[in-house]
Amino acid sequence: MNPQFKTILLTVLTLSVFTLALVELSGVSSEALFNKYGIGDGGSHVHEDPALIDKRKEEASAMPKTQMTFDDTKHDFGTITEGEVVKHAYHFKNTGTNPLLISNAVASCGCTVPSYPKEPIPPGGEGEIVVEFNSANRAGVQNKNVLVYSNAQEEAISIGFTVEVTKK
Repeated sequence: MNPQFKTILLTVLTLSVFTLALVELSGVSSEALFNKYGIGDGGSHVHEDPALIDKRKEEASAMPKTQMTFDDTKHDFGTITEGEVVKHAYHFKNTGTNPLLISNAVASCGCTVPSYPKEPIPPGGEGEIVVEFNSANRAGVQNKNVLVYSNAQEEAISIGFTVEVTKK
């Protein structure tokens, strides 16, 4: 085998191993794989059984449409220090004439975890979606979104936030 070819192969192999080691040590891999493929434990977050989400999705699609109105869909946390965990509750009201069922809330990133009511909200009823953001390893300006799926006229509604994370 050509010595130059051996050198190139060895260099590529070394860089590949180094890159894999960095990804694993950074802790990014489990969150990234969880978000993209739904595998792993997604870090310390508790994730819901996909079968329950599918069941609620079927129930919501079979229900008559209604209206969902948020007090606000965007929040600004201002400036926080890297490593802080912050939460915000997005208040909403069922302004329609039929029960409202939220089938799922999906965050744009593993650092953001939404929680939402699992039971139908009656007409005129209110609820909240709490979004928690973990700023560990997230220095800089962050813009995150959560898509809320339901039987509302607008099947997917985006809520989100902005935060500036400063290094420790």
